Amino acid sequence: MIELIRTDNPIFLSWLETRLAEAGIESFVFDGHTSTVFGGTLDSVGRRLMVAEEDRERAAVILAEGQKLAE
Repeated sequence: MIELIRTDNPIFLSWLETRLAEAGIESFVFDGHTSTVFGGTLDSVGRRLMVAEEDRERAAVILAEGQKLAE
């Protein structure tokens, strides 16, 4: 597993997870509950979206698409 992106934007993260799933790329969110465990004081920590190394290139294309849309 490799880190595709680290973000504190739950909307973008959800969009990216959906787009990856549509492309047949399995992803996992790490650190999703970190801010909850610490009472909301660590919102800036960010969640990491992980994908398999063999999916890195395809996932990066989808990530770039989303970043362009977010501009």
